[in-house]
Amino acid sequence: MAELPALLRVLNGERLPTPPIWIMRQAGRYLPEYRELRTRAKSFLDFCYSPALATEAVMQPLRRFPLDAAILFSDILVVPDAIGRKVWFVEGEGPRLEPLLDVQAWRFETAERAIQRLSPVYEAVERIKAAIPNETALIGFCGAPWTVATYMLQGRGGEKDQARRALYERGQDVDALLDVLVEVSAQHLAQQVRAGADCLQIFESWAEGMPPALFQRAIVSPTAKLVARLRGLGVSVPVIGFPRGAGANFEAYAKATGVTALGVDTQTSGSWARARAPAGMALQGNLDPQALVAGGDALAAAVQDTVAQFAGGPHIFNLGHGITPEAKPEHVAELVRLVKGGA
Repeated sequence: MAELPALLRVLNGERLPTPPIWIMRQAGRYLPEYRELRTRAKSFLDFCYSPALATEAVMQPLRRFPLDAAILFSDILVVPDAIGRKVWFVEGEGPRLEPLLDVQAWRFETAERAIQRLSPVYEAVERIKAAIPNETALIGFCGAPWTVATYMLQGRGGEKDQARRALYERGQDVDALLDVLVEVSAQHLAQQVRAGADCLQIFESWAEGMPPALFQRAIVSPTAKLVARLRGLGVSVPVIGFPRGAGANFEAYAKATGVTALGVDTQTSGSWARARAPAGMALQGNLDPQALVAGGDALAAAVQDTVAQFAGGPHIFNLGHGITPEAKPEHVAELVRLVKGGA
């Protein structure tokens, strides 16, 4: 029987002498070959819904760097697109949606129709799984219900005041929206696992600035429902939760959501996170993406500090946020070399 990929061993609670490494947004604009590939689709959503293009995007960084995991190339906003909300991307500015806050009555497509719309994503997972070596884990993902709801409510990312205020002003509507996103996201993740994903990540990109009561209502509770629904659908693979910006709410997320492992953001020290996460839980992170842009001695020192911060438990090396377009591929190569012991 083949040995499990290093990433899965760590997610199962094993401490390895060298942490496995992957990079959030490792398929992306810092690679010249990705920028060329992106020109082959007329829109970003078209790119995400092309199994051939999505698979090629995933394979590009793996050809350059000995990373321990591949992650599906897609976007968290395919879910609102699949339930009938218009989604588009503005070059240099990011995603846009028609704001739900401008609409009095909210109606969405059923989960069954949404999963049909998302079928190209699952074909991409199948293709990626067939293309990567056995020792490389395949990560599927979705956006957390609150993060996706934030985009849907406001029509864009950035400041989250309008979305948070909606919890006070239209609380029943927002709670119902979160329930819709729990169900569709659970089925979306389950389909990714059926297509070949070895583990999953839930991106909670907008956890920052939430008072504890709203954090519990909008983030902890929906995420716990999502993980429970996944398990109810027969999905047993590890789940990484990444509550970026959770701050003092990190511990509540760690202990109450049911995730297998935790992504730690740039602002949070690994030692602080280790002290507040359940004993033996795998932690992932959390190099500053700007240290990667800087490279050189600064990068080497930051890598050493990151590894030291997470000592004492299972660790997956990653950034504390996604890689930026300014990062140089040669710096990424140096990062992987440093993490793997300078070999």
